[in-house]
Amino acid sequence: MTQREALLWRTEGDRVRCLLCPNACVISEGRRGVCGARGVVDGHLKALTYGLVSSLAADPIEKKPVFHFHPASRVLSLGSVGCSMRCGHCQNWQISRPRGDDGSVPLRFLEAEALPELARAHGCEGVAWTYNEPVIWLEYVLDGARAAKAAGLYTVMVTNGYVTEEGLDAFSRHIDVWRTDVKGFSDETYRKLCHVEHAAAVRAAATRARHEHGMHVEVVTNLVPGVNDSDEELDAIASWMVDKLGPDTPWHVTRFVPYLDFADVPPTPVADLERARAIGRRHGLRFVYLGNVDLPGGEDTVCPSCGAVAIRRRGFAADVSGLGSDGTCAACGAGLGVSR
Repeated sequence: MTQREALLWRTEGDRVRCLLCPNACVISEGRRGVCGARGVVDGHLKALTYGLVSSLAADPIEKKPVFHFHPASRVLSLGSVGCSMRCGHCQNWQISRPRGDDGSVPLRFLEAEALPELARAHGCEGVAWTYNEPVIWLEYVLDGARAAKAAGLYTVMVTNGYVTEEGLDAFSRHIDVWRTDVKGFSDETYRKLCHVEHAAAVRAAATRARHEHGMHVEVVTNLVPGVNDSDEELDAIASWMVDKLGPDTPWHVTRFVPYLDFADVPPTPVADLERARAIGRRHGLRFVYLGNVDLPGGEDTVCPSCGAVAIRRRGFAADVSGLGSDGTCAACGAGLGVSR
């Protein structure tokens, strides 16, 4: 049986309140929360998808995308089913929307303790929980991350960042990288894109991950025309990043492609990606990357001090010959905020 007793919940009368994410679901016996991965069985909250894997691959870490942590390394990447949001433009909706037991997605059980050996067998230096939302997989991620860290592997969460303070703290000693989406700045944007209410919770989690827990943080914003691409929204994200996360924090501004509920919205114009990059730089962000589009140099790490290309990227391939062994610029020795 794959079910495990869940962490972070309390009883409220004859129901249970989940305390893992800001949805704060109050769940009746036999029902599940918004995420579909956590439900009440015999009066207890259970992690219903513990160890159930839908997707497994050995990826370049650049695919997450993570650019300033162990560049050019490979990471064992795995996901399950379910999500705490219901994004209308989700590229992985086939696994983010189903319940864990509805038969729509083939699942297999994978022991958390097997992850380090599997990672090493495929030339991976780390383990990433990704594809669907890993926060809702808390108990399995914790067991796998403990095993990975004990084996000398790094750990990555590729997350929408929608987690309570208590939930984030549960991960804190076991996760190295918090690669978070910031889908917009306002509650209105999050309601329109993701059908959740609390945009500030995502930013609070990223700030806490960075400063309270010392995680490496990178931010992705998928730019959806007419939804989250205004100067006002981009100014707010960039200003917050500089103020709360620091100017060396990578910002991946990625191109939207028409999908699902937003199938009638055109792809992001390249000019708007470049406008977002200019806004980020104007606020003081030193590393703004343009993703999902083939622009020469759009994903290169360029030294702000001397202009040398420290890491040249094409697709998911990374040439780190311009990077010093300590993560500095090989040409001038300036710090780039890169961990090797």
